[in-house]
Amino acid sequence: MANPFSLLNGPKKVEGKVVLITGAARGIGAGLAERLAAHGAKVALVGLEAAEQQKVADRIGPNAHAWEADVTDWAALEKATAGVVEHFGGIDVVIANAGIATAGFVRSVDPAAFEKVIEVDLLGVWRTFRVTLPHVIERRGYLLAISSLAAITHAPGMANYAAAKAGVEAFSNSLRAEIAHLGVKVGVAHPTWIRTDLVESADAHPVFGKLRGSMPGLIGKTYPLNVALDNLEAGILRRARTIHVPRWVGGLKLLRAFLPPIIEIGSRSRVPAADKAALEDVKARGAYEASVTGHGGRAATKRS
Repeated sequence: MANPFSLLNGPKKVEGKVVLITGAARGIGAGLAERLAAHGAKVALVGLEAAEQQKVADRIGPNAHAWEADVTDWAALEKATAGVVEHFGGIDVVIANAGIATAGFVRSVDPAAFEKVIEVDLLGVWRTFRVTLPHVIERRGYLLAISSLAAITHAPGMANYAAAKAGVEAFSNSLRAEIAHLGVKVGVAHPTWIRTDLVESADAHPVFGKLRGSMPGLIGKTYPLNVALDNLEAGILRRARTIHVPRWVGGLKLLRAFLPPIIEIGSRSRVPAADKAALEDVKARGAYEASVTGHGGRAATKRS
């Protein structure tokens, strides 16, 4: 069911607007494309998984078009952006959603896979915004970067993902102040664990799935995809500065200074066994197979 707020306040705010979404092959990206198109937006789907993106575009119809591009590749992003502008006439909204993750501790994770997360999840946002920004400025539009709860709670086994997503938040905050005078709004979203391919593949990991499953209370709870789509849809329609998925994530920001020592204490009883198991997993499967998770992660690392 769509969010009541968006139904009452949002339909005309994206009607006829061009929305570019990276990582739109599945999950949050695909879901947002479908919802915003239902409000009359023209959606440009940009990402690595061309066949999956085309399926999303086909479901939406003539107001959607897909472009294959790696968000870490300047030339590919520039070509895709030029294609979007030529096809739709401009760009009003950009949602930097493309993201991947690995499973692994710093001392045993595959180095290339570790660095690829930072390149996609942080530098991919910078590159996406830099390439599309002239067009968004022209239309006094809106940029939204998808960060994460991981930017606030820095869990073991997620060093690269937490660093990248914290960087996305900081980058967005600086950018917002830089371009406010140009009439462009900048938002940053912090979803918690959402039932997507990325999270499901992490949960299926023989070592880190168990570690994540031991996270207590709301911190470890996984929410249905529609919860994220409801909150993100409403936030995009009002061009929100921050979007928290769900709302309690915003409250957690107020406790940010106290979270690292709390996480350290909670990890003492779980990390030693997981560290040993991770080393055994790397020995058995190899560092790459033990590290890479999700369809997007495999597509990104294979391409590199």
